[in-house]
Amino acid sequence: MDPNPNPPLPSRRALLRGGLGAAAGLMLPGGLGALARPALPAARARAVIQVWLWGGPSHIDTFDPKPEAGNDYTGPLTGAAGTRVPGMRLGELMPELGKQAHNFSLIRSMTHGVQAHETASYLVQTGRADAEGVVFPNVGAVVSKFRGYDAGYQGLIPPYVVLTQPQGRFSEAGFLGSRYKPFATGGNPGAARFAVEGIVVEGVSDERQVARRELLHQLDALTRAMPDHPQLEALRGSEDQAYELILGDARKVFDLGLEPDDTRERYGRNTFGQSCLAARRLVESGVPYVTINSQGWDTHKQHFQTMRRKLPELDRGLAALIGDLADRGLLESTIVWCGGEFGRTPKVSWEPPWNGGRGHHGHVFSTLVAGGGFEGGVVVGESDARAERVADRPVHPNDLIAAIYELLGVDPDAPLPHPQGLDVRVMPTESEGGRRHGRLKELL
Repeated sequence: MDPNPNPPLPSRRALLRGGLGAAAGLMLPGGLGALARPALPAARARAVIQVWLWGGPSHIDTFDPKPEAGNDYTGPLTGAAGTRVPGMRLGELMPELGKQAHNFSLIRSMTHGVQAHETASYLVQTGRADAEGVVFPNVGAVVSKFRGYDAGYQGLIPPYVVLTQPQGRFSEAGFLGSRYKPFATGGNPGAARFAVEGIVVEGVSDERQVARRELLHQLDALTRAMPDHPQLEALRGSEDQAYELILGDARKVFDLGLEPDDTRERYGRNTFGQSCLAARRLVESGVPYVTINSQGWDTHKQHFQTMRRKLPELDRGLAALIGDLADRGLLESTIVWCGGEFGRTPKVSWEPPWNGGRGHHGHVFSTLVAGGGFEGGVVVGESDARAERVADRPVHPNDLIAAIYELLGVDPDAPLPHPQGLDVRVMPTESEGGRRHGRLKELL
């Protein structure tokens, strides 16, 4: 028999962390919280900032330039930007990032061969191929479990945050359930006031929020009539936590106006740049996993027009993020992971209707990693002369994911709680298509 027949109602924190369905599940005996916690190996990193370039960024225009390949491959972007690391070049529109090259490394031989957004996104973010009937959690959800809830995380802000919209290609939490879904902020960090979903309401001042709460208390005759009722007492505690998020110190994490103007300028006064600044503030406050979901990289048409707009924003914001983390002593404990689901076809499609576009390309693409124990100033792997295929040292997505887990101290063989009782581990076994090309020893 349940020793507590009237469990307390879920807190605001529980509701934000996992939604109403998850909160209800937490109230049931034998829920997720009752599962045994695997022992975690020693960790070098305590947080991850994933910069997800949704749609698939062009590797030949970002991290793997090939200016010698000719106009059919480079288009009008015929140059390359130098870096502080000898032999490492970046796309010509990324000069600021080149100044931080000693702090990050590039993997230029990522490969999986998948050309569809949904299946490629799923593979890159879970390390698993699409499996009928089983949806695996992505890296953020796994970290939310092992470095968040299972590690005693007590923050009011959930341990997995997405700035600003979920990726939308699949259920991030998979079979782990809504408790481990990311808290999507909504809003625009580049706006005058960052209207975070459920925390900051556009057009409602703090004074008005206080007045609303006072009115609520005046109308709450039930609580006054039964001041010692345990469930009503639990609701009051939930209310206190909610207003701590709305009006207290926790809310200040999202208040970018507290940053000096020169800092905000350094990141760039745009949605992406200010998302990078918000991500730094979140990990600084103890949040273990933050995804910046940067959209607009699926450039089948007008590719070069889009690159002239998006690459300077990416260059400025990402360089400021890495440099700021390093200056604050946070880079050594924070992994920065930047890439998308695949690259784009190196050969430009000049013909109608594309008129200078690039298609999907999963045969070879690039990823940037920094901090958290990853070596800086290293280039892993190589594409061929036209960036069309891997020429040396292929790296599969689950090789990279395994390295991230290793640095976070997440045991790859730890069990994941499956609702049907299946024996599922953090990383796939060899029989499931586990690590494909070996440990990323060049970076670890």
